[in-house]
Amino acid sequence: MSKTSDAMISDLVGTFTDPIIVYPGGWGDTLPDWLKEAITLERLEVNIKASNNDEPTGTNAEACAYLYTAGLTAPMDHDWSQIYLYVATQTYARHKGSQVPDDIRVKSLTDYQMGELSRLKLWLFQQRIKGRQEKDRAERRQVREDTAAQKEAEKPMLFKF
Repeated sequence: MSKTSDAMISDLVGTFTDPIIVYPGGWGDTLPDWLKEAITLERLEVNIKASNNDEPTGTNAEACAYLYTAGLTAPMDHDWSQIYLYVATQTYARHKGSQVPDDIRVKSLTDYQMGELSRLKLWLFQQRIKGRQEKDRAERRQVREDTAAQKEAEKPMLFKF
């Protein structure tokens, strides 16, 4: 199934303009700038792969940002701690060019943890798309309302009571 050009353009624009999904709790503004840049780069890669009919999903950098803010809000269990350290290890090594210290580096996950990470990345992607669609609908609704109000204002007043 090929995408329409409008959908492809929307996805490309969304790569740069979609919000970064963070865990509720007020820590979203503490994301480091390098992580925000990594999210944009990884989204662009996913967008390119999706144009070649790969299934789009969230990225390791997005999962890292979400779990970073989740960890600042509430304690995580062992599995989610391992998942966070895994994506942090992958993301940090890839975008900062250095290694996470040996005592916290996680190089692999169990099948269960990989499944949970995949579910999280898919959920993050769906939240991004949902937010973009809601924003687009609100903008179209506002344009319709403005147009209707302008037409109403331009109508000649035939009777004034």
